[in-house]
Amino acid sequence: MSVGSKAFITAFVGIIGMIGVGALLGLVMGWGVMESIFLGGMLSMSSTAIIVKAFDDMELKGKSFASLTMVVLIIQDIVAVVMMVLISTVAASKNSAPGKEMLMSIVKLVFFLILWFVIGIYLIPTLLRKFKKYINDENLLIISIGLCFAMVIIANQVGFSSALGAFVIGSILSETAESQRIEHLTESIKNLFSAIFFVSVGMMIDPQILLEYWKLILALVIITLVVKAFVCSASALVAGANLEDSVKSGFTLSQIGEFAFIIASVAVAQHVMPSHIYPVIIASSVITTFTTPYWIKLATPVYNGLEKRMSPKTKAALDAYALFGSSNEGKKNWSSIIKSTISNVLVFSVLSFATLWLVFEFLIPFVQKLPYVEKIPVWLFNTMGAIGSLLLISPFLFGIVRNSPKVHELYRSLVKQNRANMLAVIVWTIIRFVIVFYFVFSILVSFFKFTKWVIVLIALAVIFVFVLSRHNLNRFATLERQFKTNLNGEEQL
Repeated sequence: MSVGSKAFITAFVGIIGMIGVGALLGLVMGWGVMESIFLGGMLSMSSTAIIVKAFDDMELKGKSFASLTMVVLIIQDIVAVVMMVLISTVAASKNSAPGKEMLMSIVKLVFFLILWFVIGIYLIPTLLRKFKKYINDENLLIISIGLCFAMVIIANQVGFSSALGAFVIGSILSETAESQRIEHLTESIKNLFSAIFFVSVGMMIDPQILLEYWKLILALVIITLVVKAFVCSASALVAGANLEDSVKSGFTLSQIGEFAFIIASVAVAQHVMPSHIYPVIIASSVITTFTTPYWIKLATPVYNGLEKRMSPKTKAALDAYALFGSSNEGKKNWSSIIKSTISNVLVFSVLSFATLWLVFEFLIPFVQKLPYVEKIPVWLFNTMGAIGSLLLISPFLFGIVRNSPKVHELYRSLVKQNRANMLAVIVWTIIRFVIVFYFVFSILVSFFKFTKWVIVLIALAVIFVFVLSRHNLNRFATLERQFKTNLNGEEQL
């Protein structure tokens, strides 16, 4: 987030560009549409492990283009995880509507990512802090690896890949106050398994297939080294990075990463792509991996050559260019209103949904089986269930509609700039209250058989009480304060 929108735009424009290039290559070779798209997706992946190692060896980590590149790599890894989900979806929906299945898979992925990150960041750093005096290096190493495998199991149970589970828990642990200690303790294990991974990858290269598909391998290598360097450089320029950072970032990203191996293996196992694509991708990746340090060094003379051939006016215009213009107050509009609270709406909606799912799927059936519960009148049991469910999610519902002092100040400044922004404020506020109403109405309908209008009135009264409740505000403030403390744990070292 500290790098800003440039890295996000660079990543997505670059990924879309390379998917287009790879898809075009696949179609030229006579492949199907989905096969061609996944080929482009693999070409868009760069190697986080190789680039980080190159930055360390070449002492480039402090450079501005290195920060931009690292965020692009993180986004590429996330997109790779999404691609693996989509591959499984395509394989499972060959006889149905793949578009609908893909959309549901993405919604499911976003839901569980938000849920896991929020719960993980709320619980894990808190537990590590409380038991810190009992945790020595050996225990911390075992706990870290245990959490990794536990998250892998949870991801597999939900229907996602092991890579997603490991990625999620790694991201959560990186936000803890123990992150540097964990990184030091696990470094030797990481190096061991990195060696095993790359050696095993090399052992899977079939020389016969390489000889048979050498033209395809050569085409992929040329596209990666030349076309990808251009596409990634252009995407950074489009995002607003200066010419030097754009060129250096583009050349740094010009290789095929290890996530492409995993995507290829999943695609072959699911019969979405031909079996020869796996060794072909590995061979192309190995070649482009060897060229990475030389390509990073080549970026400087390429930039110097462009600078010499470019007029000072053109270069100044490129360096001064920003995709969204200046960030002065006059540029703010209704989108600022939504951006100011959209994260709260998403996170607390997911938490509310997950809480209600646990209540109706597990808690209520468990309570109904307890002795003497059948003696409780139905109306009393339903009333207690409804009140308990509402109390459980009340801080989350409060978070959906709450505006922080900063948001209030933003709204006032927007309305002062343009009275028309008042409509956007009102509409967005109504939308958030409608979301809260949906959750409250769903709970009441599940427990009571009143007419819909009576339930609507009760729901509105409940929302009114929630919003004005001082107790609710205190509960929400405690949750938010604990979460922010954990989220910034690594920065507080």
